[in-house]
Amino acid sequence: MISKEKEMELKKRALTLLQKAGIVITEKEFQDMEVVELGLGIPEIIGLLIVVYENNDRYCAKELIMLPRQTCPEHRHPALSPSNPGKQETFRCRYGEVYLYVPGEPVKKPKAVLKARKEYFTVWHEIVLKPGQQYTIPPDTLHWFQAGDEGAIVSEFSSTSSDETDVFTDPDIKRV
Repeated sequence: MISKEKEMELKKRALTLLQKAGIVITEKEFQDMEVVELGLGIPEIIGLLIVVYENNDRYCAKELIMLPRQTCPEHRHPALSPSNPGKQETFRCRYGEVYLYVPGEPVKKPKAVLKARKEYFTVWHEIVLKPGQQYTIPPDTLHWFQAGDEGAIVSEFSSTSSDETDVFTDPDIKRV
């Protein structure tokens, strides 16, 4: 668990990135911004910040704000029922550069630099997203991503998000 002071510092850094990207959020969205620290206590290294615009029983739209070299750890969105195959998401890079990793042919020299818990990253097919580029991740697909040196902002458009059902490769991660 991080302190309220640390949480506010991270949110202010995220707001600076949003402003650099020309993305306007309301004061309420800033106050409601989620600092995702995943129970590891190292949110600047493994974590991200999220502004949710809409999450209902049909779709979800949010901004994923990532500080420089911050990593969202490897996870998947499993099937939730026979009629729900799990979350499908499209990531569209709005600012910076994003290194996205999915199953496939591993890259020889990955752009991502892991600073912690490297043993829990198993997929290494690299997709580099720059502003205006996007990629769709099918349901129940392992993936992880890292911001480049300037940080990054990714708009996520997906089916309904139920974060508590995400399955992480790292057994110590707690997503509530």
